[in-house]
Amino acid sequence: MSKRETDYIKFLNNLSEILSKKISPFNTILAIKKLFKSYLKIEKSDFIIWDNDNFRLNEIGDLKVSRNIKRNYQMNMLYANIAMSDGGSFYLNEEEFPCIFNESDFYNIKNSIAEENIIVYPLISNGDLFGIIDLRIGDQNIEEEFFRVINIASKLIAGAIINYILNEQMEISLNFYKAMKDIAKIIESQYELSYIIPLIGEMIDRFMSAHLIYIFIYKEGRYNLVWPNACKDQQVYRLLETLSPGRDYVLSANSRIAALPIEKEEGILGAVVAYSNIEKLSQKDIDYLVQLTRQSGLTIQRANMYAEVLKYATMDALTGLNNRRQFEMRLKQEVSNSKRNNKPLCCMMLDVDYFKKVNDTYGHAAGDCVLKQVSDVIKREIREYDIACRYGGEEFFIILPQTLIKEAVLVAQRLRKIIEESKMDIQSAGVDDIRYINVTVSIGVCEFDSSMTGDMFVQKADKALYEAKTSGRNRVIVASLN
Repeated sequence: MSKRETDYIKFLNNLSEILSKKISPFNTILAIKKLFKSYLKIEKSDFIIWDNDNFRLNEIGDLKVSRNIKRNYQMNMLYANIAMSDGGSFYLNEEEFPCIFNESDFYNIKNSIAEENIIVYPLISNGDLFGIIDLRIGDQNIEEEFFRVINIASKLIAGAIINYILNEQMEISLNFYKAMKDIAKIIESQYELSYIIPLIGEMIDRFMSAHLIYIFIYKEGRYNLVWPNACKDQQVYRLLETLSPGRDYVLSANSRIAALPIEKEEGILGAVVAYSNIEKLSQKDIDYLVQLTRQSGLTIQRANMYAEVLKYATMDALTGLNNRRQFEMRLKQEVSNSKRNNKPLCCMMLDVDYFKKVNDTYGHAAGDCVLKQVSDVIKREIREYDIACRYGGEEFFIILPQTLIKEAVLVAQRLRKIIEESKMDIQSAGVDDIRYINVTVSIGVCEFDSSMTGDMFVQKADKALYEAKTSGRNRVIVASLN
């Protein structure tokens, strides 16, 4: 057996081994390139697949091809002079590039390679062309066995790529249904639009990670951006003005921006906008967005209905503490009881430090995890007859009946210290590679005086909290009685 024949066998054995490993497409392609160079003396090899919907040559994994490519395909000769570079993509129409190659052409190519010494091999699945292998063979002498080996290799590689594509499509489908399910589940813990909209934005953005996502609410005759913080492109706002009820979406002239209405029974509630900086939005992307937007609309409408019902409830849905309405009722009762029976009464207002940074860095779902766990600490550390409520956002209020100020300060310091030392588990928020974060709280404490009203009692605690935050955070400040 000649060295050449031995190299052919080693090449195919090693190729089979590489394709059987579970490594990324990028690393797989790099390994195959090395095999081509080591055993077949191929100077350079490129692998390209396309989207069959529009014959757009695309990348495999992280490999890309240039937009500016000189094409000189000769349909029967199977060779081309292609100037490759990094980044972008290029287009072929059906007339310029045949959809099926005849295998016999591989064996008639020997005298047709031309000066460039480039061979283009098709990647075929079920009779359909879905890509090419571009080989630069250099000055070496080519024999018929070489083409047989490359023919076998192209079929192995085609099979591996198709498996990768099918697995990727399956993963996308699973992620899509997870996103739909997660959006539907938001109302299990949240009913306020100010919390729901950012959560929906993050979920859609996570699924459509290749594009920018914006969420708008339609109010007082205009679209107001609610997630993320900024959108400066006027094309987006002009496109929003063309939305109408009953229409699934509108596209910009260059097909890079799609606006989709979030509908309610009597009209448009808001809109989801997807913006691609790289290329046109595909029909698959738009179809996914249509369904995600519809689910978002249903979720928001249900949340609005539940919010109406919860106006008459007593518990905050996220934290399990008393809600604001229940707090106001209990505050009146405790202030009245303190005045009537001349009993001591204290309160504290607690705020999570830099909570906006938590939301901006890790997402609102992580912020919700933090609020739940801070609430759990509060419930665990106060007495059964103390009254804790979620006052609003990341603020909590605790009423301490029959409590002197020095006792209230001890409770506040204990809460502050426990929260500072606690690891907040945000694993359920799906933040990559991060499970625990640390937060601190600032607390304002106030002692009730019979000359105060309930509102004054709250205001003094709020003022002490403000002083705690402006003087460095992660501290307890007692309100002045003056």
